Amino acid sequence: MTLAFVLLMALLALGVPIAFALGIAPLVTLADRGIPFIALPQIIFEATDSFVLLAVPLFILSGLLMQSGGIAARLVELAVALLGWLRGGLAASVVLTSMMFSTISGSSAATAAAVGSVLIPQMKRSNYPTAFAAATVASSAELGVIIPPSVPMVIYAMLTGISVTDLFIAGILPGILIGVSLIVTCVVLSALRGYGEVEPFRLGPWTRGVAVALRRAWAAVMMPVIILGGIYGGIFTPTEAAVVAVFYALLVGTLVYGELQWREVPGILRQAAVTSAVVMIIVSFTAILAYVLALLRAPDMMLDAIRAVSDDPLVFLLLVNILLLLVGIFFEPLPAILILGPLLHPVAVGMGIDPTHFGLILIVNTAIGMVTPPVGANLFISCAIARISMEELSRPLLVFLAVLTVDILIITYVPALSLALL
Repeated sequence: MTLAFVLLMALLALGVPIAFALGIAPLVTLADRGIPFIALPQIIFEATDSFVLLAVPLFILSGLLMQSGGIAARLVELAVALLGWLRGGLAASVVLTSMMFSTISGSSAATAAAVGSVLIPQMKRSNYPTAFAAATVASSAELGVIIPPSVPMVIYAMLTGISVTDLFIAGILPGILIGVSLIVTCVVLSALRGYGEVEPFRLGPWTRGVAVALRRAWAAVMMPVIILGGIYGGIFTPTEAAVVAVFYALLVGTLVYGELQWREVPGILRQAAVTSAVVMIIVSFTAILAYVLALLRAPDMMLDAIRAVSDDPLVFLLLVNILLLLVGIFFEPLPAILILGPLLHPVAVGMGIDPTHFGLILIVNTAIGMVTPPVGANLFISCAIARISMEELSRPLLVFLAVLTVDILIITYVPALSLALL
């Protein structure tokens, strides 16, 4: 096991694509145990032969269709109409838009691209520092994988056997907590530093502005109602909900808003196929690593080692949070979940921690990895849109990371926040 881990780290250090590194490193253990490599296709097939996994490419496709079909732009208009009058209201609108877009996207990177492309230029025109605008988008876009539906939640549920629907429901209140805390942070920072422009609040014009924005965005607002309402109401499964999301996004983009042209659809399908292929290759090769970890009884060994230090689940959760935050610096959420999910889930269950609550803790922690340098995808997307360097973004980002860390501790040690709606 030690040799396999050293090989994995060496391959990653050499720049080998993470999917191949995850597939190659366990081969040392398989060879040592005398397990023929002919078993690998069966291991991979059994891991990916899952109805739940069908939701992944479908949610990816629906997110791309929504981004091209004008849904994101109308959600931005609605958020600005609701909060734009505040000092820091445009920054707060970034967070609110991310919250709304997250209910129909399932992807953190897609949320950053869709929201950032519209609001970062608008924030720059409204006297917000460019770095602050980019940091706001990067940090709030992590809600794309916390507020359901969420692609990482689907993957984690497939790995551990817990209910996707339960995990979706568990993400609602923590997602709201994170969103509200980021909105408050934006308003307070803007008030202290004089960011943005202030418009006097008048109830009549505000009401009319919200009504106009809501009328323009009604089809976009109805999408999470249909998708999440259908899941929670037992009308369809999360996988079937992904199918509904694709057709709804296609119809709204082409027929209702008219911003998605049919000639663009083949290109969107191609992009979704490539993205889905990358995800599925990582899932497939990680199955080999998960098989080896189970073969070596790694979860049992980890549980024994932790109990030798402390039997307290609270101490275990603190150690897990520290581990996941460190892992998030170097790994994207999906590889981190695929590597650590099968390892930590049995340990958490063995210590009496609710599996759904623990799954959400892991999802939230790895989501922050999208916002931490040097590999955070949200940072690269935001920096590219804002045309600034990662170094320029780092200073305003620290405040948001501090707030997100506090949110993680609240979510970790107040399990009712995740489990209240179940």
